[in-house]
Amino acid sequence: MNTIRYKKILFYSVFILSLLGMVSCSDYLDKEPATDVDPEAAYENFFNFQGFTEELYNCIPNFEKRDNNDMWNFGEEEHQSTNGTGWVNDGMDKGNFWIIYQHWNKHWLYGTDFDSAGDRWKHYLWQGSWYGIRKANLGLANLDKMSGTQEEKDLIAGQLYFFRAFFHFQLTKWWGGMPYIDRVLPAGEKFTEPRLTYLECADRIAEDFQKAVDLLPIDWDEIAAGDRTNGNNQLRANKTMAMAFLGKTYLYAGSPWMNVGSNGYGTYNADYCKKAANVFGKILQMSQDGQNQYSLVNWEHYSEIYMSNGQAGKMPGSTEAIFRGPDYDDGFGSYSISAQYAAAGILQSRSWSFYPTANYANYFGMANGMPINESSSYKNYFDAGKEGVDSGYDPQYPWKNRDPRFYLVYYFDTERTILNPPSDAVKWTFANLYTYGGPTADPASYRNTSSGSTTGYLLKKFLPLGFNRYDSKFNYLRIHIPWIRLGDVYLMYAEAVDNGFGSPSASSETNPLTALEAVNVIRDRALVGHFAAKYSVGAGIDSPFMTELIRERAVELAWEGHRFHDLRRWRLLDKFPYTIKTKIEFDRAEPVNFNKVDATANKVLNLREEVIVERQFTERNYWMPIKKDDTTLYLEFPQNPGW
Repeated sequence: MNTIRYKKILFYSVFILSLLGMVSCSDYLDKEPATDVDPEAAYENFFNFQGFTEELYNCIPNFEKRDNNDMWNFGEEEHQSTNGTGWVNDGMDKGNFWIIYQHWNKHWLYGTDFDSAGDRWKHYLWQGSWYGIRKANLGLANLDKMSGTQEEKDLIAGQLYFFRAFFHFQLTKWWGGMPYIDRVLPAGEKFTEPRLTYLECADRIAEDFQKAVDLLPIDWDEIAAGDRTNGNNQLRANKTMAMAFLGKTYLYAGSPWMNVGSNGYGTYNADYCKKAANVFGKILQMSQDGQNQYSLVNWEHYSEIYMSNGQAGKMPGSTEAIFRGPDYDDGFGSYSISAQYAAAGILQSRSWSFYPTANYANYFGMANGMPINESSSYKNYFDAGKEGVDSGYDPQYPWKNRDPRFYLVYYFDTERTILNPPSDAVKWTFANLYTYGGPTADPASYRNTSSGSTTGYLLKKFLPLGFNRYDSKFNYLRIHIPWIRLGDVYLMYAEAVDNGFGSPSASSETNPLTALEAVNVIRDRALVGHFAAKYSVGAGIDSPFMTELIRERAVELAWEGHRFHDLRRWRLLDKFPYTIKTKIEFDRAEPVNFNKVDATANKVLNLREEVIVERQFTERNYWMPIKKDDTTLYLEFPQNPGW
């Protein structure tokens, strides 16, 4: 991706020193691998300036591949085995959000050894964002020094505005309102910029994203300035990427958590939602008309959105991924993702694993589109043992006729997990996830009390069949999760239209597609029934339409890094049932036919669900705490409330 290779970066104190302009620019880049250059040369033409700009892409962390035991799902999706306690997810469940600063192995959100030129271990969101903001401002301040065509100047400026907005958006999404830095701050200047409110930041972020929209092309491959790197421009910021984040900025600003009234309850801000809907509507119209390069992946290739397997060098994402960061150290990193979700005994190197919670599995409804417990309130999804009178859910065949996406995300009891097991690994051949007699009972492999499944499920989404020490199908597995994809845009459009224009039957001012039609496009792709009539009405977070859309986002975007932020912006993070993590216990009805192709046909008895974690979240857990050293830098930069 680089047109100029970096030699080294002098980087002193990532937060305040870079903010105050004390980061040296004399060693930013090399025009050739081993040749120092005058810093002014970085701005003299498009080739050099693009090399300077592309360091900004390296400031984007791989949120899913930072660590060998990476943790980016802080909603109610997963639970670690008992010998995995003490890691970041465990601390987050206990309300200890300080753990992102305290954990011995550091977390992708914060670390002290940030290096934009380093490997995946040295990229952090907090440091990378402030560094990237500083660099974007430095580029904008020197834009007039560049010689070249107007198209080339627009490309550079568009990327710089995009990244200034992108990094501010990431900071505010996690930590709340921040100072909005839109200039190079001279060394020695006393910095007293106050923290803005979230909405004040959102307005500034939107202004910069809009500038990026106006300046960037739809496709770099279709313009003269992109010819030099034709075919390798997929990750470079373009018009659709800027529009997607602009719409997301407006939707977040319009969400209940950002609009809490004096009564403590949050409501949608219709004006922000209308803006979001109109931006998303343009993206969808461009896709529908073939004006941009993005389209929904068909069902047969659905997993290619986030994973490629068996194809050397193939980047996941296909036509659906809109924005992705660079994919650092991919081979080992992808192996680590799959390994951390494998049952501990399937991979010899694993001593503990993450397991998908039963309560989250319950969000995956039936193939007919109904929630599994259709006859009860949606707030009782966690009661997996209850028969769904209208949905067709049967607790004796709990995995039969489910939403097809369920079978891409979960391994369930009696499903085959090993293709060619040796004789001494028979007990691993099928997912033995039923209730049995403890760690020494046979088969004690999948649910032993120290490293086995704590929930009664295994994750399949990042663990393709054959990824185990017996089949050894590890070649060319590549996982890379997009920050925004087109399926997400359809669902955000539906939410924004409903809450901006007041009805699921409404449409935006830029696209005739109604909110209901948009979400059913996603259902159609997944071969799932449409929203039932009872869920096709109402606006607001408690409306029938939104309650079903909340479930739909959980299913469609499972394990892609959205859930924690969705629960926060909906003001549901500390509300039951989103505070609980559960497991299922059940017995098998004999005989079990392991030779059946369809494992859903095996009957279970006494299915019951038990709470294993109840998170005691309060108001303070809606924002991450800021490291104490930073909140004492100056008076106008206070800590988040409650921390």
